[in-house]
Amino acid sequence: MASQVLRTLAEVKAWAADLRRAGHRLALVPTMGFLHEGHLSLMREGRKRADVVATSIFVNPAQFGPKEDLSRYPRDLEGDLSKCASAGVDVVFVPEAGAMYPPGYETYVEVTEVSKGLCGDRRPGHFRGVATIVTQLLSLFRPDVALFGEKDYQQLQVIKALNRDLHLGVEILGMPTVRELDGLAMSSRNAYLSAEERKRALALSIGLGTAQSLYRSGSTEASALIEAVRRELRAADLREDYVELVDAERLTPLSSVQPGQPARLLVAAFCGTTRLIDNQPIGG
Repeated sequence: MASQVLRTLAEVKAWAADLRRAGHRLALVPTMGFLHEGHLSLMREGRKRADVVATSIFVNPAQFGPKEDLSRYPRDLEGDLSKCASAGVDVVFVPEAGAMYPPGYETYVEVTEVSKGLCGDRRPGHFRGVATIVTQLLSLFRPDVALFGEKDYQQLQVIKALNRDLHLGVEILGMPTVRELDGLAMSSRNAYLSAEERKRALALSIGLGTAQSLYRSGSTEASALIEAVRRELRAADLREDYVELVDAERLTPLSSVQPGQPARLLVAAFCGTTRLIDNQPIGG
């Protein structure tokens, strides 16, 4: 059965209010569309954790920098709606940019600490845009649980922080990265890759896997784990943006992994002109 499509704020508010009055439990999966199996896995998990599932499809202009081409971001609304229906989504919110940022809009949400470093430094203003639109969506839908992928790991920590600090009361659930059969993390941006670039892009996941194996064999120094990833990037002729070992919650840099300490190894690199990210838990 096709998902119901809502396009205005008034429609969302009325629908969500009716849902609450009926006592239903709601799961929300915010997306920017061009859906892949990673998104659909979040929707199916939402179905397990709630009796109603909603998703949003909105390419958020506030999270694109001046040198990032908003118009180039891949879109396929018809295909997305079909995929949502197949995943059991009840409602899909598809607003225009003017609905979320009308004339005179002036309120933005900034998470100050976990947005520092990593993608926060390389994409100024990006996480302010993410935090603002996610706060809007959580306020509009007032879901019981909202699901996000761990591939965008820093984004996930930003969202957990704003939910905590603004007392929004939503269960924020991060789900493991969904990968292609060869290990490449699923991403809408993979559509930009040529066949040759697609092969070279495997260096991110291969490097992270090599670092994980090193850690399991007793190597705990950040320098060694980071170099394992960099070696694969160089071999594949990818341009490193960053490779860092950080605390899994605070995202502060670590010089080594201590026993029982949850850490995360994160990488961003350019394959041709396409910027890809990936990460791997280490320790814990």
